[in-house]
Amino acid sequence: MKLSVWAKSQGICYATAWRMFRDGRLPIPSEQLATGTVIVHVPVKSTEGVALYARVSSVDQKADLDRQLVRLTGYAVSNRLFIVDTVKEVGSGLNGHRKGMMRLLRNQEVQTIVVEHRDRLMRFGFEYVESALAAQNRKIVVIDPEEMTDDIVRDLHEVIVSMCARLYGKRSAKNRAKKALDALNE
Repeated sequence: MKLSVWAKSQGICYATAWRMFRDGRLPIPSEQLATGTVIVHVPVKSTEGVALYARVSSVDQKADLDRQLVRLTGYAVSNRLFIVDTVKEVGSGLNGHRKGMMRLLRNQEVQTIVVEHRDRLMRFGFEYVESALAAQNRKIVVIDPEEMTDDIVRDLHEVIVSMCARLYGKRSAKNRAKKALDALNE
């Protein structure tokens, strides 16, 4: 493809692309024909699609979603990954019925899910989802390696939080139902 077409597809000015070619800083192979036309040899895109997943627990942290997505995008660009989907969600890490996460897990185009921390995808059962995706030749990439260390205290904390969420979630639902019935009776 011509340099001007490539520059437009990348969202950069033709003059910038020309300077990059002239200085030998163009990130992809290119050549200049005898006529002076610069031809860029665009590599065939891999079929492996990457999805970026950002999640926060509450609406108060909603501003953190954009910051997470910027870091995830930076990682994908620096590793030359082909992004097919991005998901930003506000919801509990213990909730297994988040719409965005379920959409990513169902989408066969998504071969890799990139998350910043392990607990951004889910707090409990991460290994199960990881092995289920591996059985489909798919994977999860965690960009913060410090989060991947196994720690019994962290595991115990996740179990306690999970059980408390179930207990208090049921109590909360029971209280809301009681309030609704009381309101109907009045």
